[in-house]
Amino acid sequence: MNADDELLGRVYDELKRLAAAFLAREGQGHTLQPTALVHEAYMRVSAQDGVQPRNPGHLRALSAIAMRRVLVDHARAKKAAKRGGGWDRVTLDAGLMEGAEGLDALELDAALTRLAEVDERRARVVELRFFGGLTNREVGEHIGVSETTVEADWRFARAWLSRELMS
Repeated sequence: MNADDELLGRVYDELKRLAAAFLAREGQGHTLQPTALVHEAYMRVSAQDGVQPRNPGHLRALSAIAMRRVLVDHARAKKAAKRGGGWDRVTLDAGLMEGAEGLDALELDAALTRLAEVDERRARVVELRFFGGLTNREVGEHIGVSETTVEADWRFARAWLSRELMS
């Protein structure tokens, strides 16, 4: 067993729980399974040249980004197959936005992309918190800022995304 496999073994169950939670929010009829989402995300992380997860938190962060991309790619493919109908819905928990009943995965991705144009760090905080399930402390360690800064970024990003997605 190499170091990457050992690291994956340490966080696999946690990644699978996160994937299950994401997919449960997606609504009925989703064809992805949590195991498939975790495996696809890990394959994408492993395929990146020069990217070597340093610790469990770093692997979770990289996996969060990859899971977001897998879900968005899946939503795009499904939308293309249905020619615009039956979009996948992602329900954001109250921790991200109050009162959100459901959001399209593609709309969320587009909003996060716009947020990254305004403030890349804040978009990264959302990605790591929402998709990666990292705590404020873990996000701060990963991106090199204080926990207080992460909390402020999280509050700003939630408000910004709420405004963008509800308008």
